Amino acid sequence: MAKTTKGPKFLRYVRPVVETLREMGNSGNTDEIIDRVIERMGISEAEQAETTSNGQSRVRNQINWARFYLAKAGIVDAPRRGVWSLTDAGRAMKLDHDSVLALFRGVQSRFGKGSKAVELTTGDSAEAEEADASGAEDDGYAAELLAVLRSLPAAGFERICQRLLRESGFEKVEVTGRSGDGGIDGHGVLAVNPLVTFKVLFQCKRYGDGRQVTPSLVRDFRGAMAGRADKGIIITTGTFTTEARKEATRDGVPPIELVDQNKLVTMFEQAGVGLRPKQTFEVDVAFFEEFQK
Repeated sequence: MAKTTKGPKFLRYVRPVVETLREMGNSGNTDEIIDRVIERMGISEAEQAETTSNGQSRVRNQINWARFYLAKAGIVDAPRRGVWSLTDAGRAMKLDHDSVLALFRGVQSRFGKGSKAVELTTGDSAEAEEADASGAEDDGYAAELLAVLRSLPAAGFERICQRLLRESGFEKVEVTGRSGDGGIDGHGVLAVNPLVTFKVLFQCKRYGDGRQVTPSLVRDFRGAMAGRADKGIIITTGTFTTEARKEATRDGVPPIELVDQNKLVTMFEQAGVGLRPKQTFEVDVAFFEEFQK
């Protein structure tokens, strides 16, 4: 297991993130990278279940902070939401304990005074371990959207999921809202083409504290949908444990699509609902380095 003896605890994930990306061909989606890093480091289910004061998975939050610093250092890029990739510098860089700490201090010195997100992670403070990394790169609109969704009543969240699925191309989307139905909140039809359609059942888990969905919930949902649909979808404002993701794609059983908080934000972006686009700029500090000489 990679260890970093100084600085915030999330620095222990910097090297595993880079090494995992290299093994994946230098890019990958957020959830897959985080799951592989967790497996690589042997993080137990018990440790994965630990949460911050904001209800976020502490392990996943720290991995996101590691990516945030790698991005600020120009080692990792995010060409689109939900995808991480190594830059040319990242593919060539060799990281050891000292260079990880130097990377952290370098980002702090370059961005600390102008970035609230960076200032939150200064030193070894408890605040650094509790700060939420989600939305750190996007001026907080993702975090704000999730906060709004988590504040909705259960019925309201079901209706917004219905609207989102309709905007995403599903047809005949209905919310059932029946109790004792194995957690099934609604159904719809996905038309792949005029000749191929799939009946889909969905479940909505609005977690006010952003907790994780466990494999037992995935199994229960699959049991409830047996013989009733071709596919299932679980939509949550939280995240899924590594074991829950494995259960969703286990061989020999109907697959279940998992929509976590990150994918949920992406769906809102792509559907163009609940968000008003605006143009923003970020200072490219590297551009000015040659003028410092």
